[in-house]
Amino acid sequence: MADVQNMFSDPQAVARYTEGPPRFVPGYNAMLSMAAILLAERARDDARILVLGAGGGLELKAFAQAHQGWRFDGVDPSAAMLGLARQTLGSFAPRARLHQGYIDDAPEGPFDGATCLLTLHFVDVAERRRIASEIRRRLKPRAPFVVAHLSAPNGEEERPLWLSRYSAYLAASGVEPDQAAAARNAVTNHLEILTPAQDEAILRQAGFSDPTVFYAGFTFRGWVAYA
Repeated sequence: MADVQNMFSDPQAVARYTEGPPRFVPGYNAMLSMAAILLAERARDDARILVLGAGGGLELKAFAQAHQGWRFDGVDPSAAMLGLARQTLGSFAPRARLHQGYIDDAPEGPFDGATCLLTLHFVDVAERRRIASEIRRRLKPRAPFVVAHLSAPNGEEERPLWLSRYSAYLAASGVEPDQAAAARNAVTNHLEILTPAQDEAILRQAGFSDPTVFYAGFTFRGWVAYA
């Protein structure tokens, strides 16, 4: 976890961050579009949306472009990444309030929807459950929660196979071999990957209903669930 924190505070890594997700996450931009659609199914035109792990600002900008009336509270522990989010948002920045910290530093809401994208794989199971519970507590009844992160079918048994497939995807996408190897090593050595069944159980334990997969890209999965 310390290595991850160092990465998000390194000026060079932060400056290059917005190049990463579209290259390293299969179908990243499509996933953001789908997330906006799922939020909009129940979020009103003037919705207030909570975005946990908002550093970099890519999802904030995508949501702001898709829905002109939405306003956002973005939360991230890295001041440098929040600075990048402001830069990424550009003219949309006045519609987003950015908060440095973790879920406990998020406003109480109530929010019309929430997202947590490419974030929960950085924390252990107990903290994932606590974060999910705190997000649900801040949502209006039946409000949507969209979440996506690393999740490998059949756990440890098939994890090496899925990581090999992910490495092959990176190579096919033009990622340099040393970058691809570093990405795989980071996942293998520093992140706790659960199975989709375990991830769905966490959502249910946190009080969410009807968790449904809407996105799958090799080692990544995304769900929508409801408060």
